Amino acid sequence: MLSPASSTDNISGYPLNRFSIAPMLDWTDRHCRYFHRLLTKNTLLYTEMVTTGAILFGKGDYLQYSTEEHPIALQLGGSDPVDLAKCARIAEDRGYDEINLNVGCPSDRVQNGRFGACLMASAQLVADCVAAMRAEVKIPVTVKTRIGIDDLDSYAFLCDFIENVQQTGCNTFIVHARKAWLSGLSPKENRDIPPLDYERVYQLKRDYPHLTIAINGGITDLAQAKHHLQYVDGVMVGREAYQNPYMLAQVDAQLFADPHPVLSRHETVMQMLPYIDAHLQAGGYLSHITRHMLGLFQGVPGARAWRRHLSENATRKGADTKIVLDALSHVQECDLVG
Repeated sequence: MLSPASSTDNISGYPLNRFSIAPMLDWTDRHCRYFHRLLTKNTLLYTEMVTTGAILFGKGDYLQYSTEEHPIALQLGGSDPVDLAKCARIAEDRGYDEINLNVGCPSDRVQNGRFGACLMASAQLVADCVAAMRAEVKIPVTVKTRIGIDDLDSYAFLCDFIENVQQTGCNTFIVHARKAWLSGLSPKENRDIPPLDYERVYQLKRDYPHLTIAINGGITDLAQAKHHLQYVDGVMVGREAYQNPYMLAQVDAQLFADPHPVLSRHETVMQMLPYIDAHLQAGGYLSHITRHMLGLFQGVPGARAWRRHLSENATRKGADTKIVLDALSHVQECDLVG
């Protein structure tokens, strides 16, 4: 059975990938995603990259999430079509809304496993992987990639990659507008040093108007997102959404024409308390959740005290929601700020 050619619409009728939060290792775990969902109903949330080996052979449940997180996409790391197809089926059975193949991560660990950005040099293999997943599931299968790798960074190279993969019926690509250097730069440096080339992604959309193209890289506010949406179908934001999460409170109104009432920062914290209590009762630790909330009051008087109190106390033995309420007392209630 073949999956739909593109991502389904979200609750506001816009394409699912119109605005999304990037998969970020060690950051966008299920607690982070639950927190972000309180701030925006329409944004597509991505898991951290999960390898096929972890899903098929790992001892933990790497696909756990809360139903409140929908719409949610699983990003897979791997290069074996059979294993990817198995994992895609498992993810669909678990209720995920989209499967995304990682063809963008430049880390040595990922390269050693022959997945991530190094796969850009093997377009046919990527196509085989996507085809295998699409034959197994009904949910959309998408690809997140770079504009190039190492010296393979011409526009013709990017088009050849897209051509090969889109022939499988996959028509949604999230493109990080930087190339990746697979040697010589760390993953962190690969997020900053290679220059951004937004125009190349815009050109991709002009040359392939039938494809859904989302842009990623260096986007720090909704004004920039709106600008990009004049040229492409979707915008993916990474670190800014994590470090300044309250920017998400304006996403639904500004990008999805969905003017539902939004939570204030204080209300968001209060809404998190039952979730935190449930996590603690299940044997979890306060810091598992509060580390994702440190940036909630960025730019608000008392933000530093909020961060300090949580950072110093959330890891203590027996730390509970009282720590959060004490931290909250350091910041003043404020009006909505985008």
